[in-house]
Formats: sequence, C-alpha cells, structure tokens
Amino acid sequence: MPDRTLAEVSDWAARTGLIQDLEIGVGGYSPASHCRAAELLAANGGLTQWRKPIEDAGLGISALNVSGNPLHPNPEIAARHDADLRRAIQLAAQLGVERVVAMSGCPGADASDRAAPHFSGGGWLPDLERISEWQWRERVAPYWQEVSAFAQREHPGLLICFELHPGTFVFNFETFSRVRQLGANLGVNLDPSHFFWQSMDPFAMVEAIGDRIGHAHGKDTTLHAQHLALNGMLDSRWPNPPDEMPWNFATVGRGHDKEWWHQRKFVGLLRDHGFAGTISIEYEDPFVPVDESVLESARLLSSVVDS
Repeated sequence: MPDRTLAEVSDWAARTGLIQDLEIGVGGYSPASHCRAAELLAANGGLTQWRKPIEDAGLGISALNVSGNPLHPNPEIAARHDADLRRAIQLAAQLGVERVVAMSGCPGADASDRAAPHFSGGGWLPDLERISEWQWRERVAPYWQEVSAFAQREHPGLLICFELHPGTFVFNFETFSRVRQLGANLGVNLDPSHFFWQSMDPFAMVEAIGDRIGHAHGKDTTLHAQHLALNGMLDSRWPNPPDEMPWNFATVGRGHDKEWWHQRKFVGLLRDHGFAGTISIEYEDPFVPVDESVLESARLLSSVVDS
C-alpha cells in the first residue's frame, strides 16, 4: 500500500480485527515508502515518532524486509543493497525487532561479469556447468559469513531470514544447507508459494529446515494446466501477461484450499517444529485488488491459526 501513509496502513490493518503485526519494507527491492532507514538511524529520537502510529493502532512489527541483491555483479547496485541490509540490521536492533527478511543475492557468472546476475538453475549445457561452485566459493560464502558476524555484533538476538526465491543463489534445501553453516543467525522466511511452482513440497521443507524457520509468508500459487501444457513452468515472460502465464501468485486459499493451510497440515506442521512467529501476508495477486486480497487471506489464515 505505498500510496498510503504508515498511519493509514496501520489504522486499516487494525480495523480488520485480524492483523496483529506489520512487516515493513526498508530497502533492496522492497519498497521503502513507509520507512527511510538511513534517515531514522541518523535522527535523534526519530524512531519513537516513526513508530507511534503502529503502536497507536495496537500493532507490532514482525520483521523488516530488505530483500535485494547485495551480490549483484554491478558494483553500484551491490553496494546500495549491501548498505540497505546493514542499515536494516542496525534499525532492527534499535527497534527490538528480531527478524530481518532478506534474499541471498546472486552474483555474475565469473569475476569479469559486471552486467547481470547469473542464476544457475539446472542448466546442463557446457557453458553453464560449475558456475554455481565459483559463485559459492568466491562470492556467496565469504559475503554471508561476514554479514552473519556483523549481525551478531550489532544485534545478537536477530535472525536473518532468507526467502528461498529462484533467481537468488539460496533458493532450495540444498543451497540453504550450505549457507546455514556460515552462521547460527541465518535462517529462512518460509514462503510456500515459491515451492508450489517448482514442484517442491512445502511440508517436506518445513520438516527439513525445522528450527531455522524464523518467519513465514502467507501467499498462494495457482497453476494453469492449459498454459503449463504448452510452456511449462519456466515461461520467461512471467509475470506478464498474467492471463497467459502457466502460474500466478495468488490470494491465500485460491490456489490451495483451507484444508491445505489448516493447523493439521501447513500451520500445524510449523507449530510442531517450534515456529511461533508471524505468517505475513504477501500481496502479489494480479487479479484481486489489494484490500480484498489481504482481507481474504487474513480471514482464512486467522481461521486456521485459531482453530
């Protein structure tokens, strides 16, 4: 809701009677229209005034979102997203927020690449082989080991929660299994919508990742059989035009029914593995207006969390 003030968003969320916390975008690819982290960190007493409309509405802050690409091969983009991430960690420390949602980022194909990230998503042609090993050794592991140490110094209670998102280096169980060894404060923001279209099992992911799940996104995915039959999952036009896509992100319940989300299944499995955090509704449905989508998602999630 970038066209509304933080006070308007907080008031709207409180009036739903369903929403308890806000996840605030603070940089990277995340719109930061409600939180200018650099300004808040520099301002004396600015945090108290900034936080007032959230507290007046009786809401909390579940996480700061700074999903970006601090490993981008373009040095200017990498530096900007790295600075956003570090400011988010410092801001979380001052606010007492214990979750920062981030993405691992994705480097280029080699040391000379300055153009665009190279996602090694299973390409088996000779030109694509072994690129991910160079990325891990030279870029991903050194960077996140250092950031983990930085976060430990700045905010010992913080968990940085990677969104396992294709296009970033850390996007599935195998890649997270590598990065989790770099620091105990590196965890997962579990978003089942990304698993649906990759033919991954969200239940298996919860079982496998367990106590490193620090935050969750409530977002669904619809699969369209006719378009899948012709173009498969890897349609390079995604997400537009949505009417022609093999899959789309969706309002919770429109891709997988209430029974799937129920406490005996997804929500229940999260609880069984010690998750007591927030399921944060991420709006990306191209067919449903934002107010309607968030409310519909909140009603379904509230009914299964409370049952």
